[in-house]
Amino acid sequence: MAQNEGLLRRGNKSALIAAIVNTIIALIKGATYLFTGNVAMFAETMHSFGDAANQLFVYIGSALSKKMPNERFPNGFGRLVNLVLLGAVIIVGIMSYETIKEGYHHIVHPIESKGIFLNITVLLLAVLLESFVLYKAMKEVLHENHIEAKGFAIVGKSFSGLRRAKPATKLVFMEDLVATLGGLIAIIGILLSYYAGLHAAEGIASIIIGVMMFYVVGRVFLDNAKGVLGEVDEELEDEIAKYIYTNPEIKDIQTLFAYKEGEHFHIEMKLEIDPTLTVAQADQIKDRIEAKIFEMKSVTDVIIEFDVDDGIQTWDKDLSPES
Repeated sequence: MAQNEGLLRRGNKSALIAAIVNTIIALIKGATYLFTGNVAMFAETMHSFGDAANQLFVYIGSALSKKMPNERFPNGFGRLVNLVLLGAVIIVGIMSYETIKEGYHHIVHPIESKGIFLNITVLLLAVLLESFVLYKAMKEVLHENHIEAKGFAIVGKSFSGLRRAKPATKLVFMEDLVATLGGLIAIIGILLSYYAGLHAAEGIASIIIGVMMFYVVGRVFLDNAKGVLGEVDEELEDEIAKYIYTNPEIKDIQTLFAYKEGEHFHIEMKLEIDPTLTVAQADQIKDRIEAKIFEMKSVTDVIIEFDVDDGIQTWDKDLSPES
């Protein structure tokens, strides 16, 4: 039990914070919907419940993915977080469908809801809380990419670094971005319904929120399907190759792969070296290269093989810093 508790503490903190915040928001929105019958508030309630459940699964999955390899699973559990996220998107997909369906019904049969001030107050509070979680996710993206930023620069740089963020962090970022925008859209729909008499606006807002949720489903599904299949990271491969060619003893790179294992990277390479080098010298080179690669972002496993130089260039040496 103590080991399990220790494992859970290693889960993605952004996902845990987001799950707690979204649970509170969903309960408040749900109570408001029951009181006012506002369809835009229904959409936001479904959205927040879906996000809360999703992010809880993400937190648990990110923690379990850090379990050490054992005899039954010698390759470890790194890709478990990808599998959990693939399952989690099903929840968001169901919530998206219900949100769009309810919005369509409201457009076809628009009814006037009540409690505008309660609805607006709750949604504004939700937008503030979602913005806080989104800000924390932005900071986590920067931390994972070793990017320094302050003030409004955090926003722009977090978007640019999102592609290389961990799967759990990326999901929290996208979900809370959509949740924040969804809250604003719901507010606009309610105001148009109340002040302009466009009661169908609430249904339209609900459909827009549902479509944005489906976008998150698609993005998360594609990203984590690649992770389950063992996608390579070409940028990391190029970064490693550039370092390899700073070692004069390395004549060529036969193969180099940077596999993504959940939140971490598994590196395999076969290098060609000068045949006059001794075994002891080769071991020193191997240790030096391994130590440097382990310093790179989220690398947990490095396998290096050596072969004698065959005089045929396999890897593009233009990646060398000297070129």
